[in-house]
Amino acid sequence: MSEVSDENVKAPVADEQSAKRDGIGSLLDGPVDTTVRRAKKCKNITKGICHILATFNNTKVCFSDPNGNVISWASAGKCNFRGSRKSTAYAAQMVVQDAGKTAMSHGMKEVSIRVSGPGMGRDSAIRTIQALGLAVDEIVDVTPIPHNGCRPRKARRA
Repeated sequence: MSEVSDENVKAPVADEQSAKRDGIGSLLDGPVDTTVRRAKKCKNITKGICHILATFNNTKVCFSDPNGNVISWASAGKCNFRGSRKSTAYAAQMVVQDAGKTAMSHGMKEVSIRVSGPGMGRDSAIRTIQALGLAVDEIVDVTPIPHNGCRPRKARRA
C-alpha cells in the first residue's frame, strides 16, 4: 500500500466554502498579516476581554485584561479614517487589526468579546478577531436597551 503524507492532503473546510458562496467572507478574502512582535514591556496576559463599540459614525475597539485594565485600543479616527469612512466595515477591520496586534504582543491568546452599538462594523470586527488567531470564548451583545425610556416632554400649549 502507498503511504500518504499529511503535508499534501488538505480537507475542504465547509465554513470557508459556504462563506464564499454566500458572499459573507468578502472582507477577509485577502491575506491578513498576523505577524506579531513581542512588546518591550510585555504584560504576559493570556486571557482578556475585547470591547467593540460600533456606532453609526465610528468604531472603537479596546482590549483589556479580565479586571478591565486596558492593554490596547484603537478607533477609526486613530487609523486615519475620516468622515463617513469611519463607520464602514473595512474601517472596523483595520481598527481590530491595529488593536489586536498590540494585544497579542502582550501575550493575549484568548478573548471574550463584548459588542455594543448598532453600527456596520460589528460582524467584520468579530471576524477579524478570529482571523488574527485569537481564540474566542464568548460573544456577548451588551448594547444598552431602555426598558421604559426617558420622561417625555410636557404637552404643548394650544
